Amino acid sequence: MIQKRTIGIVGTGHVGVAAAYAVFLRGLCSEIVLIDKDQERAEGEAMDLMHGQAFAKRVTVRAGGYRDLANAQLVVITAGVSQKAGETRLDLLNRNAEVFQDIIGKLDRQAPKAVLIIATNPVDVLTHVSQKLSHRPGAQVIGTGTMLDTARFRALLGHHYKVDPRSVHAYIVGEHGDSEVPLWHSARIGGVPLVNQTISGRSFDRKGMDALFERVRNAAYEIISRKGYTNTAIGSAIARLVEAVLEDQGSVLPVSRLLEGQYGIRNVCLSIPTIVGSSGVREALLPRLSDDERAGLQHSAGVLKKSLRELNL
Repeated sequence: MIQKRTIGIVGTGHVGVAAAYAVFLRGLCSEIVLIDKDQERAEGEAMDLMHGQAFAKRVTVRAGGYRDLANAQLVVITAGVSQKAGETRLDLLNRNAEVFQDIIGKLDRQAPKAVLIIATNPVDVLTHVSQKLSHRPGAQVIGTGTMLDTARFRALLGHHYKVDPRSVHAYIVGEHGDSEVPLWHSARIGGVPLVNQTISGRSFDRKGMDALFERVRNAAYEIISRKGYTNTAIGSAIARLVEAVLEDQGSVLPVSRLLEGQYGIRNVCLSIPTIVGSSGVREALLPRLSDDERAGLQHSAGVLKKSLRELNL
């Protein structure tokens, strides 16, 4: 008998729906339960997805409540509040932290064994908040972290060197935000280091590579200025993380997790390459960093710790 695999998605805004769509098309689970404070919206999104059933694998999508997640193996949280006019980033962070208090409490009661994937921004801080609020093991609370930043990085590098981005092995670490850090010295294409090498007739030009990284770091701002939000690429990243957990793949992904001394950093959630499986995050892999990269990661940790200190929780 095939085991039923249920996932919940809390929040049916742009990101939640994109994640549901990506999971649905890839047939990663048996059932998707959509939860939103606007029940009718969740119902409408579930109906819309189910009408595509003839073009996808057999996945049931329905609107529901937290009680429907009792047997869920995994829950994705994309819920959050939008920034109001005149509101500071810290004000927004505190309001989202309050929203998470309510959500995490309900999930602890109704789905205490599920792995939680946090996608709401600022994702690193809210991953840390969720770990503090939840009674489940911290390893079972994962932030999407720099998965999207890393995907953008590999896509642009692949375009630059005229190779398949899936053959590019390079990471963005640290905060999912302005202090994120590109790891140039461990970046590889087909096992060949990028630094001081020529690939596809293109030599490593640090000035040009710094400009490429700026495009990665500013990508969300550029997209938001044009369409008002980002959703499809992060939806795909969430689906990839769902796959790694549900299939216990042991995939190495740059997810946001609590650091406990790695690179001399403690008590803050940020992204480093990590093995991910059915129990959540496992061993952190530690690429060798240059002095600049290590300093950048330390700075990123400091930025996140400052936000944590300013929280009202």
